[in-house]
Amino acid sequence: MSAQPGEELGSEGKWFGDDYERNGLCGNTPTRFDELREELKPRGNEAADDLDQQFHPFQDYGKRPPVAMETASTAIDLLYWRNVKQSGAVFSSVLLLLFSLTQFSVVSVGAYLALAALSATISFRIYKSVLQAVQKTDEGHPFKAYLEMEIALSQDQISKYADKVLLYTNTCMKELRRLFLVQDLVDSLKFAVLMWLLTYVGALFNGLTLLILAVVSMFTMPVVYEKHQAQIDQYVGLIRTQVNSVVGKIQAKIPGAKRKEE
Repeated sequence: MSAQPGEELGSEGKWFGDDYERNGLCGNTPTRFDELREELKPRGNEAADDLDQQFHPFQDYGKRPPVAMETASTAIDLLYWRNVKQSGAVFSSVLLLLFSLTQFSVVSVGAYLALAALSATISFRIYKSVLQAVQKTDEGHPFKAYLEMEIALSQDQISKYADKVLLYTNTCMKELRRLFLVQDLVDSLKFAVLMWLLTYVGALFNGLTLLILAVVSMFTMPVVYEKHQAQIDQYVGLIRTQVNSVVGKIQAKIPGAKRKEE
């Protein structure tokens, strides 16, 4: 069957004649291609994600969960003081709690915190009840939104966290067995030196003092490193070179301390 002048072959072998907009083969072809390109162009993150899911359906399996990514991003923002008010509130609250534990027992601090929270919530509840009675409004419970909020952990979340704890526990036990039973002499010697240094640290500081120093370092060191990264990397590199040189000399003098070449 031959094509007649002015006729074009469409889908399913039908002739559309001069309906160029339908077959899109000639006439206003550039306009039709522009429309198709606009239709296929991703519209926002949602459309891009849909296209990625269509052409790469398995590429997201190795990524971290969105909750974990959001939690990590929030922690980094706190430590780097992206929001000064929020970081200051968290830093001061943690320090106040730790200093309170240095002066009082854990039971006393927990009881005082519970009493303070109850005093605030009960006072606010009474205030809102009196205000509703005076204004004759029916706003309901002031904490209704929080009372209806779902806070229970699902079975999947419990299983996920339990698997992580089990993995870390098994890894720690295997590492301690390897160190104490001297599977590698160099690593066991390093661990012994670390424990020996910790005896002096324990004589100078208790656990809470070390925890306070750790919290202060967490909220100060990232900011300092971000501002003076080049200088700090230079000095750390020099120290690392000296330490490696000393360790190499010790390994050369101690029989059996040198690692086997793989």
